[in-house]
Amino acid sequence: MSERSLAVLGHPVAHSLSPVMHAAAYQALGLDWAYGRADVREHELAGFLDGLDRSWRGISATMPLKEELARLGDDGDRDVELTGAANTLLLADDGRRIVRNTDVVGVERSLRRAGLSSAEHAVLVGAGATARSVVVALDALGVRGITVAVRDAARAGGIRTLAEELGLEFDAVALGDLAAVVEETDVVAWTLPNGVPLDEQLPVSAREHAVALDVTYHPWPGPLAAQWLAVGGRVASGRDMLLHQAVRQVRLFVSGQTEVPLEAEATVEAAMASALVKD
Repeated sequence: MSERSLAVLGHPVAHSLSPVMHAAAYQALGLDWAYGRADVREHELAGFLDGLDRSWRGISATMPLKEELARLGDDGDRDVELTGAANTLLLADDGRRIVRNTDVVGVERSLRRAGLSSAEHAVLVGAGATARSVVVALDALGVRGITVAVRDAARAGGIRTLAEELGLEFDAVALGDLAAVVEETDVVAWTLPNGVPLDEQLPVSAREHAVALDVTYHPWPGPLAAQWLAVGGRVASGRDMLLHQAVRQVRLFVSGQTEVPLEAEATVEAAMASALVKD
């Protein structure tokens, strides 16, 4: 294939590890593709996309662009429709803007890798676009109920609507009540932005029983993962999630399909994982 351009967009975006992963993937595939980064705000996204020439194959989107990217796409799948968020855009040869949410499969695979095959209940900290992707992944794992811990109960409305659509039981509590609701849960998911601290120590019994998903990946470990790792608890890492969602992005950029495995995919994934470790 001829040289193509790709990039991760967001604000801020300097911390993103997507460029090192994608560069490793395309090198392993023998593709002369360039993957960079660009600091783009929500109100700038439409103009940025309109300015791309035909050398561009696609983009990855991080915070805070995922909802806006879903809105600007004209071909989304079920996960995009459910979450109202997209983290991947394929610029198809026929001019379509194909959007996908690969965060969902990234969450599901990272939880399975941490030893979770099924669960009844989960607690989520945060209620943004990433949290909605976590809910869809938890539904695929058989979760029947979720509790959302947020500073402002009004922010949990989107998660409530999604839970009702999926047929899940829903409850919302104040962030200060987190310790009380993690005692009897199977999964605790931290979806807040980098830099937000977890000020209270959660019960050791919860850390020894439940699987923790901490979407933080740089720096690692994040605030939730640090507490779980301190007692030898099971942790699904943000880096694992990042890796697995990125593999699906590479699939889409190469073949146009997220469900079509790459040639020698195990080798490509290993190269991407190695790039993450080195960074």
